[in-house]
Amino acid sequence: MTDDVRSSALRRKLLAGLGAAAIGGVMASAVGRAAPAPAQESERGAEVPTILAFEVNDSLLDIRHLAPLFERLFGDAKLVNEWYTQLILHSEAITLAGGPYVPFFNLSEAVLEWMGSSHGVSIQQADIVELGKRAATMPAHSDVPVGLKQLKDAGFRLVTLSNSPQSVQIAQLGHAGIDGFFERSLSVDLVRRFKPAPQVYHMAAEELFVSTAAICMVSTHVWDNLGAQNVGCPVALIARPGNAPSPALAVPGWPAPAVVGPDLPSVAAQLIKLWR
Repeated sequence: MTDDVRSSALRRKLLAGLGAAAIGGVMASAVGRAAPAPAQESERGAEVPTILAFEVNDSLLDIRHLAPLFERLFGDAKLVNEWYTQLILHSEAITLAGGPYVPFFNLSEAVLEWMGSSHGVSIQQADIVELGKRAATMPAHSDVPVGLKQLKDAGFRLVTLSNSPQSVQIAQLGHAGIDGFFERSLSVDLVRRFKPAPQVYHMAAEELFVSTAAICMVSTHVWDNLGAQNVGCPVALIARPGNAPSPALAVPGWPAPAVVGPDLPSVAAQLIKLWR
């Protein structure tokens, strides 16, 4: 192990050990990084989240934009949901098994081919190209710009934290016209582990120079929120159609989301009331 790798590992272990202890807010520095600042606390003494980390795919951007491809290939547009579910399942299995890391969009292409084999459909290179083009041009959900503006105006710092590579996120957000709301786009590529691995959320805290308690994960995916909660991040669930709070909430001691709402403006209003 090189000195640089050993140093990075030690830093991540330090952050993991800090858990919910406040290690500072953040202030922009002249080089675009961040410098520690005093953590904000509520009247009860608990740290108040100042940063909202958003999942990109389906939370901000509408994956139904991919549906025509699945209608053409499989005769059923709804199979886009099966594809995305299998994509997440495969990414989680790779991380749990300790297998070789594959960038998310390369894995998405492989899962489409796997689905073709499962359904007896031949996937051509043109289909792979179309998948990439459609994924790069997904529009924002109609409620997203309004909700992001609410949160930005209220003083929250906004970032993205996604399985997607950073360059892909930046291009997607720019095409959707919402890139101006976010100060950074963080990717699992930095730790070569897919969500909901704890290393992902600790990495975000390290990169932003805050504790995990200072970051609220905002996602429409329960599996993403569970991963964030497991390392001390509060979470907000956008319960879009087809999504709902986890049945794990019925387990005694399992934390509930700080906020649940059917769309981003409703989630934003609750977050502002709760923490601003």
